[in-house]
Amino acid sequence: MTMKKDQERKGRVIYFSHGGGPLPILGDGSHKAMNKFMTRLPSHITKPDAIIVISAHWEENAVTVLGSPNPVMLYDYYGFPDEAYSLTYPALGNPKLASRIIRILKQKGIGGRIDNERGFDHGLFIPLKLMYPAADIPAIQVSLVRGLNPVIHLEMGKALIELMDENILIIGSGFSFHNMRAFSWEGNNTADQPNDSFQDWLVETCTAFLSRTEIEQRLILWEEAPAARYCHPREEHLLPLHVCVGAAGENNRATKIFDDYILGKRAVAFQW
Repeated sequence: MTMKKDQERKGRVIYFSHGGGPLPILGDGSHKAMNKFMTRLPSHITKPDAIIVISAHWEENAVTVLGSPNPVMLYDYYGFPDEAYSLTYPALGNPKLASRIIRILKQKGIGGRIDNERGFDHGLFIPLKLMYPAADIPAIQVSLVRGLNPVIHLEMGKALIELMDENILIIGSGFSFHNMRAFSWEGNNTADQPNDSFQDWLVETCTAFLSRTEIEQRLILWEEAPAARYCHPREEHLLPLHVCVGAAGENNRATKIFDDYILGKRAVAFQW
């Protein structure tokens, strides 16, 4: 795993695949590579003062930010063993940062609101339990916007550039492949050329020497990528990537930090 530490700014941006529901924590073998990656990831970055997670599992009519100082747990999955519904992640929220994000979004003409009731969904608590099990870093979630317009999510990210001079970690928590019918729930890693083509397209888009305009245009027109709708019948697990690319600002070129199998399908992750 090759990482880079940005010497010009304190903030970092990472997009990764968070796995299938609670399975990474329950010891599922098809998440072995992902778990290894996530548990090692913190050793390659400076410990942040705060974490902002854009979760694929939260959509609202407008950008919504979790504002509770002590977020509850939201078990937004079904049909798993009882253990999955007793998982805890007692990290504090960060109401001050949440309010600041809303203020920034409004200044940029995007708008948004605070939600003081919603809890941490598994797009946050599963990866953070692996990365920072002590739960000693304040964390907040930011929603996607219904309609899943790629331009809106790029603009959301651009608004967050203002935070990148601070020791803040922005995580786009999604999945670079998310076709529920095509996953191997038995964890059989099988050849899948259409998915390989899409993952290769993502890698090229995020890591090649492309201009900012070229990157954004590719992501806006992502449906034209090879096997795009096979890999993402619905794009909610892809769009956290758009927010990350926006937040990366002029730091256009990402580093690929994961390229392995989860639930039998190849998935990738990036750091800016």
